[in-house]
Amino acid sequence: MKIKYLFIVFISLFFVTNVSAQNIKGVLIFGGNLSQVDGDEIFGFKKWGFNVGAAAIMPLNEKQTINISVETLFSQKGSYQKYPFAYDTTDYPYYNLNLNYLEVPILFQYTDKKVITFESGFSWGRLVSLKEIEHGSDLNWSKQQWPYSREDWNLVAGLRFRIHNKWHLNVRYAYSFKKIRTRSYTDEIGQQWTRNQYNNVITLRLYYILNDSYKSPKRNKEKD
Repeated sequence: MKIKYLFIVFISLFFVTNVSAQNIKGVLIFGGNLSQVDGDEIFGFKKWGFNVGAAAIMPLNEKQTINISVETLFSQKGSYQKYPFAYDTTDYPYYNLNLNYLEVPILFQYTDKKVITFESGFSWGRLVSLKEIEHGSDLNWSKQQWPYSREDWNLVAGLRFRIHNKWHLNVRYAYSFKKIRTRSYTDEIGQQWTRNQYNNVITLRLYYILNDSYKSPKRNKEKD
């Protein structure tokens, strides 16, 4: 096992063993990514994909305002572009990149008044499958030929809002701080250039915290 994998496991175990186990909150996550790949000469957040999984939220202080979150996700990223209208001869896009990752974000979180949470940290992703269509044709990459890095390291920042009791809405932004590919391009007049590529992702998700004891102020007043 590589040192970087051991590091992730060590960090996770350290926080799990240094907080009270009964205070750890389990989370179910369901949402989606809106992504692009910077450096692929395709522009705009046009690629939709799933972002689903589970998480553990572990408190670092008694009031549980400062926490660390460790997630395990299936996350789909990539890039998409339709044919221009002038070439409307096919129903297929001229470029469609699907990158499917098993992703582990580790985030520090600060919660204000049990309603809004600010989060930042990093994530590590392992590429488990990919599909790339260019000019309407499937490139049929075999696993041994993948031009994309097997790993994706991201800086992550986001906000989470409580919308109803155990339900939260999470908005997150992530950007690769290590390149996922280097590619050379040639234009119509023969000019060539090389660009590094990076995942650029906006995520919108629903959080359901399984053992959250929070009750809305309205419900408390009704009981009184």
